Amino acid sequence: MERRQHERTTRSIRVEMTHPSIGTIVGFTTDISDGGAQVMIENQPNPPLGTEVQVLFRKVVGPINAEPVKMRVVRQHRNTIGLAFAG
Repeated sequence: MERRQHERTTRSIRVEMTHPSIGTIVGFTTDISDGGAQVMIENQPNPPLGTEVQVLFRKVVGPINAEPVKMRVVRQHRNTIGLAFAG
């Protein structure tokens, strides 16, 4: 049985996550939905579960969102994290 509330779209988008205690972590989405995103991080530590980060989504020619959005780390598995929009 499918438990997801939002339909996922497979898409690779650059993600810049910022938090005062961890600085900026860069990753790429493996999928994204209206509820959040799954992000693969390479060569950097994952932020702890529950951490609220400011997120910019970027495409090749510029940002997708002009202002950072608040998201929360809700899942971790190896080098992949789940982010949910916080609001």
